[in-house]
Amino acid sequence: MSASASPDRPVDAPPTDPFATSLERFLAALAGSGELSVHTTDAYRRDLRRYAQTLTDLGRRTPAEVTRADVERALAEFGNSGLSPATVARSASAIRRYHTFLAAAGMSQANPAADLSVARIHRPAPEALPMEEVERLLAANAGDEPLERRDRAILELLYATGLKASELAALELDQVMTDTALVQVAGRGARARLVPVGRHAVAALEEYRDSARPHLAGPESGTAFFLSARGRALSRMTVWKIIRAAARRAGLERPLSPHTLRHTFAVHLLEGGADLRDVQQLLGHADISTTQIYARPDGDHLRRVHQTYHPRGS
Repeated sequence: MSASASPDRPVDAPPTDPFATSLERFLAALAGSGELSVHTTDAYRRDLRRYAQTLTDLGRRTPAEVTRADVERALAEFGNSGLSPATVARSASAIRRYHTFLAAAGMSQANPAADLSVARIHRPAPEALPMEEVERLLAANAGDEPLERRDRAILELLYATGLKASELAALELDQVMTDTALVQVAGRGARARLVPVGRHAVAALEEYRDSARPHLAGPESGTAFFLSARGRALSRMTVWKIIRAAARRAGLERPLSPHTLRHTFAVHLLEGGADLRDVQQLLGHADISTTQIYARPDGDHLRRVHQTYHPRGS
């Protein structure tokens, strides 16, 4: 694949961002009303920017295109990504107010968040890829072009570590320690963690770092590990595009995202016998209840565990 076919090839920037424009109008109106404290308004701004990015990742271009299913899927993603229940509930409140404002201002014909209750948001069990599909996905970038080597390293690293797209995009050169097969992840807030990396991912990372990154590096590269075609730090959105492009090449029909690989990483570890608390630490979850969604109530698996570990299990 040539550089011009890459998901992050240079394109003309859109003149405006409808989500950003509508968010600023809503937040300005909210601040002017004096209804909420400055602290709460700032929190709403963070929540709604996260929401807008998720909608963009889902392929929505304007607020008018958003459906009720999109709203519920975004909130489910927030919960699955490790946000606390309080943050998800606050996000739901911000989203409800935002869409009510858009409908009243004539910026959308319907209100997809009408009567939205976070208690009714269903957090579906993560759907992990079977190993055969993982192998097809990882083999989708087999070329030697710099962007192909980069994309191969990204796919290998996401499956090997369960990193979020934002965590992967934020990696610095000194955080990818291939000599010790570890990656240092900053995580949310002050929480940092070390995540082991398997030999396949280590090989792909070294190949990218030593042979491909020098061809992509430019004046704005800094110490970012993964670089775009323009030599800048990779964006979260580009990571999504890389995975979707790889899925198309692999002939996978289901919609994939970085979280699909995160889900797959966790489920495959647990199905292989890993302890839930170890998986919690690898994923960087503050609360083990967030990790428990990956534990499948598989009767056959539990029977094998019982037979293997219980003194009178067989």
